[in-house]
Amino acid sequence: MKYIFLTLAVIYITQFQFTEAKLKEGECEVCIKFLTKFEKSLSDDDRKSQDKLTDKLKKACGKAKNKDNRFCYYVGGTKDAATYILKDITKPIGFYKPITSICEALKKKDPQTCELAYEKELDWKNINLKKMRVKQLKNILANWDETCSGCLEKSDYIKRIEEVKNRHVEL
Repeated sequence: MKYIFLTLAVIYITQFQFTEAKLKEGECEVCIKFLTKFEKSLSDDDRKSQDKLTDKLKKACGKAKNKDNRFCYYVGGTKDAATYILKDITKPIGFYKPITSICEALKKKDPQTCELAYEKELDWKNINLKKMRVKQLKNILANWDETCSGCLEKSDYIKRIEEVKNRHVEL
């Protein structure tokens, strides 16, 4: 009788060691959002060919910016990437595997793909640009693909942000 309980206890404990770790809330945020957007852009025809999928993913990575571009770099979607694990994305997408499962598998191969997170959105109704640093103001303009030629002082950057804010922010 003792051996039965001991055997069951060992099986129970080892079962927890070999189960997959599911993604936690907010984990792999960039991976999930980027691949979901990519998957929505695909047709059924695109999914039939691995070469088409790879080409489409490389094109999507070519257009990606900021954190999405960093994710593409990690998986090999950019020209300067050191690794190449695009097949771990394109093959499962071709078989309609859920995006969260794909990101879990990527996390096992390369944990840094899930460490990426988007920057928090700014509250434009309550933000005080005068209290921000110049570097933060420059980042706002860079994220919007705007330049501020001739800007030397903080007030110049604030003025430029106020000029182009209506094009980039929904108030």
